Amino acid sequence: YTVSRESRLALSQARANRRPIIAVGTTSLRVLESLGPLQEGATIESETDVTILPGHDFTNVDGLITNFHLPRSSLLVLVSAFHGRENTLSLYQQAIESSFRFYSYGDCMAILPANSK
Repeated sequence: YTVSRESRLALSQARANRRPIIAVGTTSLRVLESLGPLQEGATIESETDVTILPGHDFTNVDGLITNFHLPRSSLLVLVSAFHGRENTLSLYQQAIESSFRFYSYGDCMAILPANSK
C-alpha cells in the first residue's frame, strides 16, 4: 500500500478535529489499522499482514463501507470484529430478507459511528 504525505496530513487533521475516519473497503481498513498513530509525515509505502479478528482494538477507523461478504469468509470475520457479531448477523438477516446481492458485485453497507449524521 501507499499512503501519501497529503493523505497522512488529512488523516492527522481529521483525528485532531475529532472527525470520523471511514474506511472504504476492508483493505483500506486493514491499511489504516496498520499505520499506528495517525500523524503527519512522509509518504509510506509498505505491506500489511494485519489479520483483524474479534477482540481487535480499532484505533484509527470509526466507520466502514463494504460489500456484504460471503459466509465463512475472513472478510465477514473482519466486519464482525468491527461491528460486533450480533449486530453483523442482524444486518445480514435484513440483507437476506431484502434479497440483497452478496460478494464483489453485490450490495454494500455503511457502518457509521453512532453520533454521525
